[in-house]
Amino acid sequence: MSNAELLKQLRIDHAQREVHGGGNGWKIAIIVGVVVLVLAIGAAVAWWLLGSKALPVQTAQATAPTSQSGAGSVLQATGYITARRQATVSAQITGTLTDVLIEEGDRVKKGQVLARLDDNGYRAALDAAKASAQASRAQAVQVLTQLEQARRDVVRADALATRGLVSKQSAEQQRATTDALVAQLHSAQRQADSAQAQVNVAQVNYDYTVVRAPFDGVITDKAAQVGEIVSPLSAGGGFTRTGVGTIVDMDSLEIDVDVNEAYIGRVKPDMAAEAILDAYPDWKIPAHVIAIVPAADRGKATVKVRVALETKDERIVPDMGVRVSFLNARPVQTAAPKGVLVPAKAIVQRDGHDVVFVVADDRAHQHAVTPATQSYGELRLLPSAVNAGDTVVVSPADELHDGAAVTPAKTP
Repeated sequence: MSNAELLKQLRIDHAQREVHGGGNGWKIAIIVGVVVLVLAIGAAVAWWLLGSKALPVQTAQATAPTSQSGAGSVLQATGYITARRQATVSAQITGTLTDVLIEEGDRVKKGQVLARLDDNGYRAALDAAKASAQASRAQAVQVLTQLEQARRDVVRADALATRGLVSKQSAEQQRATTDALVAQLHSAQRQADSAQAQVNVAQVNYDYTVVRAPFDGVITDKAAQVGEIVSPLSAGGGFTRTGVGTIVDMDSLEIDVDVNEAYIGRVKPDMAAEAILDAYPDWKIPAHVIAIVPAADRGKATVKVRVALETKDERIVPDMGVRVSFLNARPVQTAAPKGVLVPAKAIVQRDGHDVVFVVADDRAHQHAVTPATQSYGELRLLPSAVNAGDTVVVSPADELHDGAAVTPAKTP
């Protein structure tokens, strides 16, 4: 075989070269794609693991600033919230409860049904009284009919006696009969009135089986249950309830404070005051003195002072402890500044700007802020960007970033 033929056999055909080269290209592309996909998945998993790791943070709540008062206190005293209108509601008759329609905390209106007693006996007595009254009225009607007939007979008898057709004695007897019927009619009418009075009595007793609210208020105590016996009179042994529940008129709440008699001269009627409930120490309630009770407690050396609350609120309930500051003048309220108050440690620098981190849905969201120049102790005023009630991070760590998962905890 010649050298030319050998070279021809070793030559690679163009079509075969394209097919062979194309197969290697696809393999390389697939390998590169798999590597890129693995790296992307690894980066995503790493980002997810790092991003989902919640950072423990201390938080505080942004609060709205309150108005300021310029009045000074001349005396402080402690006392309790009391209700001027409070009643233990009971039935006016003895009976067994069949319905109790109240629960603690219910608001009721005057005349609203609170409970019902077994009324079978009283209903029967009422029906009997009504039947007796109807019979008495029917009897009176019967006598009235007889009287009208007798009066017509008298007219005829007088006419006949005048003409001499009957004797005068007969006419006089007819008049006597008429007079007797008049007396019977009066008696029957009085009996009908008496029967109607018995109906009224039976109706009143029947109405007593329904216990109603004497005034608008709130139920503070439910004292009886269905099946128990209630009575307006106390019974020995503890088997009879004397009340169904207690109702309090929340609009009548006021404060009773005991002022040391050595300082009672500083308190005057209608004097301005400020009350702070033990349950809400940051809430100042405007008040004023109603009266100074003209009696002293010998044992405690105090004088009771009644103080009116000028703000009504559902948070104020009877028997709450309260501290009252008697003021030397009516407080002059200044408008509260716009914005919210946050701890100064909640404001940090990020990229040369003041920011705070607001926690929502267990994520920290970065908000750029411009704090006001005026300070409020350890608090700073933020005119915008944060709302009252928002939860902010206190002393956020350097690694905390926008959108980071956090585990909020209230600052002690």
